[in-house]
Amino acid sequence: MRVSTAFNRMLAIPGAFVRTVNFAPEGVVVEIGARARRRRCPCGYTTRACYDTRHRRWRHLDLGSCQLFLESEIARLDCPSCEVRTEQVPWARPGARHTKDFEDVVAWLAQRSDKTSVARLLRCSWEAVDHIVTRVVDEHLDTSRLDGLYRIGVDEISYTRGHRYFTVVADHDRGKVVWVATGRDSRALAGFYEALGEERRARIEAVSMDLGSIYRSVTESFVPHAAVCFDPFHVIQLANRALDHVYGASRPGTDGLITAKQWRAARYALRAGAERLAEDKRQILNQFRRTRYQLWRAWELKEMLRDLYRVVEPANARAHLTAWLRSASLSRIGPFVLLARQLRRHFDRVVAAVEWGLSNSRLEGINGKIRVIQRRGYGYPSPRSLASMIYLCLGGVTVTRPTER
Repeated sequence: MRVSTAFNRMLAIPGAFVRTVNFAPEGVVVEIGARARRRRCPCGYTTRACYDTRHRRWRHLDLGSCQLFLESEIARLDCPSCEVRTEQVPWARPGARHTKDFEDVVAWLAQRSDKTSVARLLRCSWEAVDHIVTRVVDEHLDTSRLDGLYRIGVDEISYTRGHRYFTVVADHDRGKVVWVATGRDSRALAGFYEALGEERRARIEAVSMDLGSIYRSVTESFVPHAAVCFDPFHVIQLANRALDHVYGASRPGTDGLITAKQWRAARYALRAGAERLAEDKRQILNQFRRTRYQLWRAWELKEMLRDLYRVVEPANARAHLTAWLRSASLSRIGPFVLLARQLRRHFDRVVAAVEWGLSNSRLEGINGKIRVIQRRGYGYPSPRSLASMIYLCLGGVTVTRPTER
């Protein structure tokens, strides 16, 4: 068997055949030729004519302990729409100096490991791994990821110091990131709604978010028919803050009914859920009911609001929240009176979270994974580089290894 025939079978380079094989000091150099006679521009235009030609080399997967390079003649085309551009070859992505097989292995490893380890394993530079990830994501990321969306969540996450944020949009049903944009403003989310288009925007039924007004205003502008669901965690967080104000305004008395140690333990008892309280913590709350009724009443209001998300059926959510607002307003506890006014302004958005069963917990989980990606990467050269890694790891991008084809 000839060497060229053996390498043809081993490498199985798409759209090309092996002409010669040379053993150079830097590794094995395989000269290949394209099977197709017509040359293809990246825009899709094909022609047999060429503007000029040059020799180019691509790094391929290692052959044992030797590095393997592919060499071929590549042409520039005088495209009617793109002017003069380099032709697109089937074994490499446009502008790449590595073959598709090499880049797919790099991207597959980058989904599971840090870039430094990938670079050392495959004997390439860290910068090459970073550029490869961006190219692979650009190829796999198309507008089809925005199809079939009807329940989405929006949240922000800081990616560096100085209050620099990403706006992240995820699909509640598939659990995938569908949009990452730099910034925490209306333009970042408006770009997502514009990319959806009018037809896909009409299918959006519910959007979960925190209580901020930035994302709410642009959502109500682009998808006014969709239900805006306020994240339950942030609603309960407001109740806990109101409870903290009541706790901070109270002081342990000198009546001897509660010790200083019990007073410090009371903070945990007040913040913890009623279903997780031990017997000693329940005794502290019962003592508050007798000696500091206002503090106990504030805790009871907090638990009543938690019941909205824990035990109340969606059909009864409106009645329960209405009763809670009445109780909080009549309690004469300042922080809870203010909280009732705030929730009354957003009544429909608070209830929608119960009726739709949505929260931003999936977004919080995604943000935790993004933190892992950041720590694993030990820094990224640009926001686009980090966004590409987010899409690669959390956007549902499936990279097929050459051994799986």
